[in-house]
Amino acid sequence: MMDRKSFLKALALAPVTFAGLRMNTLAQFSDLQSAGDGSGSAQRMPVLFLGHGSPMNAIEENSFVQGFRNAAKALPHPTAILCISAHWETQGTHITAMPQPRTIHDFGGFPKELYEVQYPAPGDPALARETGKVVKKASIGMDESWGLDHGAWSVIKHMYPQADVPVLQLSLDVTKPPQYHFELARELDFLRSRGVLIVGSGNIVHNLRRVAWEHLDKKEYAFDWSIEANESMKLHILSGNPEALIDFRSQGSAYDLAIPTAEHFLPLLYVLALRGKSEEVTLFNDHIVGGSISMTSLRLG
Repeated sequence: MMDRKSFLKALALAPVTFAGLRMNTLAQFSDLQSAGDGSGSAQRMPVLFLGHGSPMNAIEENSFVQGFRNAAKALPHPTAILCISAHWETQGTHITAMPQPRTIHDFGGFPKELYEVQYPAPGDPALARETGKVVKKASIGMDESWGLDHGAWSVIKHMYPQADVPVLQLSLDVTKPPQYHFELARELDFLRSRGVLIVGSGNIVHNLRRVAWEHLDKKEYAFDWSIEANESMKLHILSGNPEALIDFRSQGSAYDLAIPTAEHFLPLLYVLALRGKSEEVTLFNDHIVGGSISMTSLRLG
């Protein structure tokens, strides 16, 4: 039987398919005085939810990371990135506000090579402060100690390998219910019109305790409940029914097994909250590995 380290490495190697789109370039982030009214010179940015999976994706070459690269190629070049990662849980809501966020290796038992990875993207303290002023749902704390955890850098490094785009993280307030996170996310919409790429990073089905170690080599192995939850979630996503996903604790036993804890699921709600009435959703990396981990990712807009 494989241990957790071996599983996560194998997880990074699983196959997947991708469907991408191509969009134009956009202008630089500018005046936030008109925040929220949709004005400004920059093209409205799409939004991404990325199933980040194993930290080993940071250093492995596989179809998942190719999906991340293809997603970036199909986007206008962002003025900044705001990432909501499953791996920064706090009491209260915080945003990184340092000029040079550190690369956090928030995991254990992996190869030395992984711990040597650095992603030296700059931060943007001014953007952090302005975001704190615009958002009214929460009093956003300016954080100067966290940095970029692997939920952020392990995927963004493939999208922007030159680390030339400022990256900020917004934390998940563990004291608040899903509806709170959805409503807070809506107040971030002004950033899209300013050229900021908003990224939710997690996994919509994420149950490490139920991993099928003995079936890791099977390309399409998944538990029935994992398939049921994943397909149901995709249906709600594509049909524009976020209410069912906000109320995920009332969706039955398959959802309970798929989301034993909420931290990997909540970043999805931040993305869905930002969907406009006419915006399409494109799925990619849509694959379940280890029986109980969905790498399903999506582009909105």
